[in-house]
Amino acid sequence: MFLAAITTPLVVPASAPAQQKESELTDRPALPAAPVAEQRPHTVTLHGKTLSDPWFWLRDPGYPTIDDADILDYVKAENAYFDAAMKPHADLVETLFQEMKGRIKEADSSVPQKDGDWLYWVEYEEGAEYKKWYRKPVAGGETQLILDEVAMSDGKDYFRLAEVSVSPDGKLMAFSFDDNGSERFEARIRNLETGELLPDVIPGTLSSLVWTANNDAILYGLANENWRTDNVRLHKLGTPVAQDKLLYKEADIGFGVGIGKTAADNYIVIATGDNETSEVYLLPADNPEAPMQLVSPRRKGREYSVDEREGILYIHTNDEHPNFRIATASIDKPGEWTTLIPGSDHSYITGLSIFRDYFVLEAREDGLDQVDVRRYDAPLTPGRIRFPEATYVAGLGDNPEYHQDKLRLDYESMVTPDTVYDYDVASGTLETLKVQEIPSGYDSQQYITEWVSLPSRDGKTMIPASLVYKKGTKLDGSAPMHLYAYGSYGYRVPPGFSTTRLSLVDRGMIYAIAHVRGGDDMGRAWYLAGKTTERTNTFNDFIDVAKGLIAKKYTSAGKISIEGRSAGGQVMGVVYNQAPELWGAVLAGVPFVDVINTMIDESLPLTPGEWPEWGNPITDKAAFDYMLSYSPYDNVAAKAYPPMLVSAGLNDPRVTYWEPAKWVAKLRATRTNDSLLLLRTNMGAGHAGKSGRWGALREDAEEYAFVLTQLGVEK
Repeated sequence: MFLAAITTPLVVPASAPAQQKESELTDRPALPAAPVAEQRPHTVTLHGKTLSDPWFWLRDPGYPTIDDADILDYVKAENAYFDAAMKPHADLVETLFQEMKGRIKEADSSVPQKDGDWLYWVEYEEGAEYKKWYRKPVAGGETQLILDEVAMSDGKDYFRLAEVSVSPDGKLMAFSFDDNGSERFEARIRNLETGELLPDVIPGTLSSLVWTANNDAILYGLANENWRTDNVRLHKLGTPVAQDKLLYKEADIGFGVGIGKTAADNYIVIATGDNETSEVYLLPADNPEAPMQLVSPRRKGREYSVDEREGILYIHTNDEHPNFRIATASIDKPGEWTTLIPGSDHSYITGLSIFRDYFVLEAREDGLDQVDVRRYDAPLTPGRIRFPEATYVAGLGDNPEYHQDKLRLDYESMVTPDTVYDYDVASGTLETLKVQEIPSGYDSQQYITEWVSLPSRDGKTMIPASLVYKKGTKLDGSAPMHLYAYGSYGYRVPPGFSTTRLSLVDRGMIYAIAHVRGGDDMGRAWYLAGKTTERTNTFNDFIDVAKGLIAKKYTSAGKISIEGRSAGGQVMGVVYNQAPELWGAVLAGVPFVDVINTMIDESLPLTPGEWPEWGNPITDKAAFDYMLSYSPYDNVAAKAYPPMLVSAGLNDPRVTYWEPAKWVAKLRATRTNDSLLLLRTNMGAGHAGKSGRWGALREDAEEYAFVLTQLGVEK
């Protein structure tokens, strides 16, 4: 059970009552006492060390079913406390929400794109939370509504469309959706000529839906009981799902399986791997029950992906250089690789796309995106696409056809709204198709963006940060700042455009992204320098960026709000413990903070596949000791902490709800002050929070209201 607001807390901090401190901090009426979770003895012993975990009971033993009354009562009490804390700021939340909503064109559509005999696009209607999917014949004819998310989501608290896949002949469409946030998707098939749903229903998918060349079957993967895709199945239309043929089953519990198709649609690709090793098989698209062809056996630490053109395989791999190379092989001897483009210390090859007459390399050089169009007879000659700004984010957009004379590109920067281009391959010219419209108005000339490099504590590495702020903002240390980071899995936080963050920037805040190690912002080695035994570089980099920005007078200690989600929430948890004096407010979204308990539990969905990223504390004492040294939950201490808002999703299969719940409970019982600490749990959603564009936007408004009030930027 939990101790509700009317009861006496089990642990009383050695400071003034919570309501007094919170009132002083935010100039609002006193709050009721926060919920305090009961402590129930529980220990775990590993490698000779016993860890106490008195909030272990917050994990429902029936997960993913969560029906324990004590747990639900506690989570609901935390939500009620969140509501009470935010109620005095309802006007500010509404103001922020209307600002954010006013920057979004409500009735909007994507740029149509040709795929076969049809043009496809999506539209939002005025006021709608969800999209509608349309197509019309290229040769002319009536527009056809092929998928209506508005109707599908009607009456549901949560809705997410996962996959939309049209058959090669354009007559059928497979799609999958989730209506509770659990990321277990139901797949259906629609006849696009009649609009009718076929009787085929496949529950529990967690994969792409890939059509065979004969338009009569799809390949898919089911989530197993641990929410992992370890299989590929073949469903022939009109047959019972129970009779679907198992084509592939992965034996390694740490590997996940994905399905795709080569650019020319000749082969179905089955790829399996974890965060550092991959293996690829090919199936003829017109004969999926044929024996699978292995491209090259898995080798620990080697990643590769495969495409095909005219009997030649094109392979993107890190086997000889961490920044990847491009190799080729004959389809008859797929394991014999010959270098086409060697790896480079300067150019990090992030993607390879095959087309009939050329191929496209996406790369990153000095943190900046590059897009090269290269011909097969001159693969070493870059045909680099030039973009108009010195700093930007750019890459291929939707290019579904094997033969395209023009390439669809997406482009933006921290001051330039999202722009859709067509690039004419023959002439080398860019045609602007659409620039993101901001109905309430936006003038890019009123904002400044910077790319700054800041020294890390090792004295050798410079950590980049991207900044945007309004002209006239004083750079004398007086400006408040919002600092964001992720820093895991080699995922780069792109310095792109956001209408939402303007609500901070327009109030005089500097918005900054710390490009810490653990992401691949500065190349593959940048990622490797922030994983497993190098993980603490990520946290140190974030703190060093903050200190560097303070030293350069962009801001001051205590005036910085910080934010990270998921693995980025882990960063928030660590720096919350290590440098609380720097932060004025913290947003920790679905944070991965209970590192030891999660990484020793093989039954959890992601754990085995995560060991290459973090280490395996079950078998490796050094990994256990290292994780224990930084795990946010295990390092909560009796000290003063700054205000924090933590978010969670009850149905989240990635970072389970009990991680943030336990963390907040331990902080309440251990800290020596009573700064505002809130936990908001989405009861009908998962890792991504509320679905729908307005529901998600209101959560953003709540979070920014928390930041602004805690920093004193807006009362």
